[in-house]
Amino acid sequence: MGAGRVATALGVLWARAGHRIVAASGREPSRERASKYLPGTGFQPDPARAAAAADTVVLGVRDDLIETICGRVASGGGLRPGARVLHLSGSVPLTALGPAREAGADVLSLHPLLSFPDVSTGIERLPGSGIAVTADAPEVESFGQEMARDAGARPFALPDIVKPLYHAGAVFAANYLVAVEALAEQILIAAGVAGASSLLEPLARSAFDRTFALGPAAALTGPAARGDTGTIERNLRALAEAVPGAVASYVALAEAVTAIALNAGRIDADQHARVREALDQWR
Repeated sequence: MGAGRVATALGVLWARAGHRIVAASGREPSRERASKYLPGTGFQPDPARAAAAADTVVLGVRDDLIETICGRVASGGGLRPGARVLHLSGSVPLTALGPAREAGADVLSLHPLLSFPDVSTGIERLPGSGIAVTADAPEVESFGQEMARDAGARPFALPDIVKPLYHAGAVFAANYLVAVEALAEQILIAAGVAGASSLLEPLARSAFDRTFALGPAAALTGPAARGDTGTIERNLRALAEAVPGAVASYVALAEAVTAIALNAGRIDADQHARVREALDQWR
């Protein structure tokens, strides 16, 4: 239900593993993706009629629509006896699948811990990546883990209650990483640096690689990790004048960095306190 980037990539990988994708549903972009990546799969605009052909129903719609579409499928008689219904959200709880559960279906969620810029990249990168499996019965969790492995991924169990916290971590790892790079580019442009993106790329890639090679505490560099309050203050004065919208982000991230550095023994308590004092002036 909703042949978006994630659901379509999973569909291709599951088809390769021997599953039969019997139907897809959604709007015109979903029809186009299904036609391109899942040729021979029937397309049915009505989600209940599409679901009626399947033993497993995958809700690949955006988070806010999961409960609504699940309700349409369940109330429209679209669930076979013994069907399983799963969604692909990292934050939405299983209660969103309540209509399917009430109709007698088993419910679960699978969340690939991966960014999907497009379907082809998802197909390429999903194998070997992690997939969070959330279920409230052991046999349903086993089914979810099997489906994750059939996509070539590494399943891990995720309790329903911690999904929002888990998803917040994923947001930091992906979305906020992109946002930080966008801010860095904006700041260099404000400084008059031409070709900012290409110049920042080696710096960003080396920091990213060090993080996973050495761990965040060892990989940290920069003024907040050194307790260098003079540089922090100069940075913030310059940002306040040229890119004031970046000041709050700089302060929040510097505070996070100095806390990591303190816990890792990179700076002492006095240095940490001086950095916090310097940052407090900009809150």
